[in-house]
Amino acid sequence: MRITGTERRGTPERRRDTLERLGRERDVWVSTAHPDHGPHQVPLWFLWDGRAVWMCTGATSVTARNVRAEPRVRLALPDTFDVVLLQGEAECFPDQQVPPDAAEAFAGKFGWDPRAEEGAFLYVRVVPKTVRAWRGEPELRGRVIMRDGKWLGHPRQSEDDPPISR
Repeated sequence: MRITGTERRGTPERRRDTLERLGRERDVWVSTAHPDHGPHQVPLWFLWDGRAVWMCTGATSVTARNVRAEPRVRLALPDTFDVVLLQGEAECFPDQQVPPDAAEAFAGKFGWDPRAEEGAFLYVRVVPKTVRAWRGEPELRGRVIMRDGKWLGHPRQSEDDPPISR
């Protein structure tokens, strides 16, 4: 991906660029909230599997506590000009119950396998329901590129098709 000014991209270009970033980047800001303790935001490493974001955190962390109590989360890639925001519900997997392919892909990306650590860890999977992407003010209009779990603007996708994966 090459950013060349603030020329307005169409939905297919935004989707393509977003999927490329999700596959390439390593950090995501995770925003959670607990009914009694309020909001919490933290950066975590993440893996995009083509359909969902996978993260891992300590089993007793504030993030783990929050997603167990309130699974709705917001995720943001760490760029304030080339913005990508995802919203969805967290599904939790204790480190010894995570699907092996997800854990191995996570370990392969980061060179770290939480399942081999002393303490307990929690894998968190988020399938996006909404994705927004924009670069600067010219792209504020039309920034929603996924709604209700369906990518928008894909020429071969009908309303009944599942989300696109790579």
